Amino acid sequence: MFRQPSLGLAEIAWRWSFALALVSLLGFFFLEYLDTLPVSRGDLLLLRSRQPALISQAIAHIFRGSAPRVVEAGIVLVAAMAVAWIILASFGRAATLRVLLRYFREYAAVLGKGPKGEETPHVAPVRLRSLFGLNFFRVGVTLAAAVGCVGALVMAAAASPDKDPSPGSALLLFLVLAMLVWLAWSAVNWFLSLAAVFVVGRGQDTFGAVAGAVDLCQARAGPVFAAGTWFGLTHLAAFFFASSVVMFPLALAGVLPPGVVLAGVLLITLAYFAVVDFLYVGRLAAYVAIMELPEAPPVPIVLPSASILPTALSIPTATGIDRDELILSDVGPSTQQSALSIQPADSIDRDEPILSDIQSDVLPPKTSQD
Repeated sequence: MFRQPSLGLAEIAWRWSFALALVSLLGFFFLEYLDTLPVSRGDLLLLRSRQPALISQAIAHIFRGSAPRVVEAGIVLVAAMAVAWIILASFGRAATLRVLLRYFREYAAVLGKGPKGEETPHVAPVRLRSLFGLNFFRVGVTLAAAVGCVGALVMAAAASPDKDPSPGSALLLFLVLAMLVWLAWSAVNWFLSLAAVFVVGRGQDTFGAVAGAVDLCQARAGPVFAAGTWFGLTHLAAFFFASSVVMFPLALAGVLPPGVVLAGVLLITLAYFAVVDFLYVGRLAAYVAIMELPEAPPVPIVLPSASILPTALSIPTATGIDRDELILSDVGPSTQQSALSIQPADSIDRDEPILSDIQSDVLPPKTSQD
């Protein structure tokens, strides 16, 4: 993200161009739809009455019979934008991944772990048909998620009938079902986005790339989980930070002009989306690095052999020991006895009798009872 920011800018270019086209088409769609609505003089009179009941009656009369046109135009718009996104996302992802693959293969060659004899790392031509297939499945999964949210809304409405309304239970049921749908969509969409790495890097087809993504998650589960977790936490932190910052212009809505407030909110939103796109490129680069760079082998623990152990465990002889000095084992028995005997002191009176020198007559005679 920081060494080659051009990748993030390229990601922003193709994503934001599609978003700008989508917003423009939605605006034209809304304006053209409003132009097709018939408004009679009676409807204008009811709208100017400032009475809620009369205004709602006029609006119902204006929009009556226009639902089929909205559905038809919406289907055409969604289909056109889906095809445009499949094509644009395929070319954009191919360009981004080719640069990432070349970068990490050059890095592996510098480390001496890449293919030898190649001055420039070779990147195979991209199979755009496989990328089209992956993005087609991503569109299908997104549409299925939208249908699932509509089904969750219908089930929540059925849980709160008119005879026994329970809006709290209905809302809770809708949120739980919508969250499950979102989790399923996120998991499948993540695997399909990861499979694009194998299409560009390994030249696999659509289903082979999905299988390669599953194998990578099994073989390198730790690095893949770590990359996804850290980038996900960073994305969440950026969302909370942007949500906090956007409150400042909204809090000043009563003081500043509406245009200034709207411009501030728009700038903060665009900055958040730019950070998200850079984080997406960083996470994609992490997955490419996991796939291209070999896993570091574990450091072996070398144990010393049996012949080395006595030498390593022996205590070195001190240099300060006098080897000519006699020890107890070097002297004879007589010498040991004299060495262990107590030398008489000069103050001892040798003529003083001791117990062994007392004659037997001094002691009382021993009897049989003793």
